[in-house]
Amino acid sequence: MTNQDLRARVEDFLHAEAELLDSWRLSEWLELFTQDAVYEVPSTDLDEKAQPDNNLFYIADDHERLRERITRLLKRDAHAEQPRSKTVHLVSNIRVAALEDGELGARAAFVVYRAKGGVIDTYVGRSRYTLRPSGDTFQIREKRCVLAMDGLRPQGRISIIL
Repeated sequence: MTNQDLRARVEDFLHAEAELLDSWRLSEWLELFTQDAVYEVPSTDLDEKAQPDNNLFYIADDHERLRERITRLLKRDAHAEQPRSKTVHLVSNIRVAALEDGELGARAAFVVYRAKGGVIDTYVGRSRYTLRPSGDTFQIREKRCVLAMDGLRPQGRISIIL
């Protein structure tokens, strides 16, 4: 497989991930992750190398905590997301690099628009992925969304998945 073919497969995978999130198919989205996966969103005042064991992160979930987050978001009594936000995830500037043990590193820029209650919030940043090949697709072992924002104002929080 050529580098161009590999990049196209990774691009398709990341676009499919965005589609799952926008259609609130969060259980299917969780299936994209390995059992040892992590999903992280560091606070906006940290650099890209910060670690959640000694820094404040907005989100620092392993697979089990991610499952619990999704369960809460899908409940009818999840007041932060009832009614559910309407989101549009835009993914671009995708780059792919080989890592050790057959895994791939991928980086992408993102913009997520969230509409709720007559307000549109915008989240802008970069995602870093560690992907494991799995058959003809991939699984996510690590996803880190680094926000390129001064803070979370005016929205104040992250109640959706970036």
